[in-house]
Amino acid sequence: MKPVEKAIADILIVEDEDAHAEAMQEGLARLGHRCSVAGDGASAIARLSSQHFDIVVTDLMLGEGPDGLAVLEAARTHNPGAKVILVTAHSSVSTCRTALQQGAFDYIEKPLDLDELRAVVERAAADTAQRRLIRELRQRLDERYGFENIIGNSPQMLAILETLRRVAPTDLSVLILGESGTGKELLANAVHQNSKRAEGRFVAINCAGLSETLLEDELFGHVKGAYTGATTDRAGRFEHADGGTLFLDEVGDMPLAMQAKLLRVLENGEVVRVGSNEPIRVDVRIISATNSDLAGRVEAHEFREDLYFRVKGVTMEIPALRSRREDIPLLIDHMIRQANTEHGTKVKGVDAECRRVLMAYPWPGNVRQLRNVIENMVVLAAGDKLTVDDLPPEIHRRPDQIASAQLNQLAGISLEEAEKELIRNTLKMVGGNREQAAHILGIGERTLYRKIKEYGIDE
Repeated sequence: MKPVEKAIADILIVEDEDAHAEAMQEGLARLGHRCSVAGDGASAIARLSSQHFDIVVTDLMLGEGPDGLAVLEAARTHNPGAKVILVTAHSSVSTCRTALQQGAFDYIEKPLDLDELRAVVERAAADTAQRRLIRELRQRLDERYGFENIIGNSPQMLAILETLRRVAPTDLSVLILGESGTGKELLANAVHQNSKRAEGRFVAINCAGLSETLLEDELFGHVKGAYTGATTDRAGRFEHADGGTLFLDEVGDMPLAMQAKLLRVLENGEVVRVGSNEPIRVDVRIISATNSDLAGRVEAHEFREDLYFRVKGVTMEIPALRSRREDIPLLIDHMIRQANTEHGTKVKGVDAECRRVLMAYPWPGNVRQLRNVIENMVVLAAGDKLTVDDLPPEIHRRPDQIASAQLNQLAGISLEEAEKELIRNTLKMVGGNREQAAHILGIGERTLYRKIKEYGIDE
């Protein structure tokens, strides 16, 4: 993805002291930003309900009427993508830290330092521009290629989407690697839907747990009388997928003897039904998937090398959900919308503490497990927002278990080393996303940046 150019933002400055408002407006306008000023909380809230702003810089204390926290809430309601920066006296820093958990981007202490303000605003503007670029890229991909159900703005998922865009129109074989529950069949279907075979069928078969006899019958079909109980001719999956795509899920678990028969079909494009000697021509694109180390199985002589090179084609690996935690909020919101549509519920979202727990959980079942959890929570929710009380016990207990394990690991080292280790592990958990890490740690982003630099933490 191309780098983001210098970001110019639309900024609303909320300040009841004219001199301070003028100084902030002039200082930010020199950087090229488009600045508007509201002299009190009420007028700021009115502006937010009718205009779009990328960034809101608001004093926490605004005299009579709505304060900076009310402006923050209005921004979240009417301008949900806006970055809110609070300006506060030292005595109110704890309030601002709470505001960070409620969605504020950062805060600045008085007396106001214009250089510090510019630096925080530039960071917020760059983040806004990056997210806008990602949204535009996803919109273009969705409109043109129908990948709207593949959720994720992480670099790994955007790279996969770009690969799918390139490979879908071809007839190349595709091998999709990834743990169970990561969405391999969803990606395979997306390849098919955006190929020249989209008018044909997408036929899937799970090769795991089937004996050679059963798998051969499923793939190639049989003729009447081929075995006891075969009372009619039956077409196999290859014939059914003729002109379309055949998805071989868990291909690594296919019996060795069956692998040789599959290889012959892939080489000559002909299938022979069980009990017949007549070949049938088929035109099928193969997409395979596995959660096993296929190359390792080849070395162990558990998978044929010649078949491996046949199915390998273009290879993509879907990362586990725990490796792309920055996608979890997007997935949660998407799954809530899906569950609301399917079950007629009206859940509006997830509160901050519940989202934190969901972000921290390792998700061994990946996206499939997350979808099941969110769907059940939506159906059983007592209110219009999911909270920790709606979480299943196995999810809710996990943060305590993690915390206990971390404490055991940190016992016997200095507080400084413990803090350094905690910050490093949290950054790793959220894929380096400093904003999310600061929220989870319960500190401001500026404090986090300072500690990263102080401890020399390599992100």
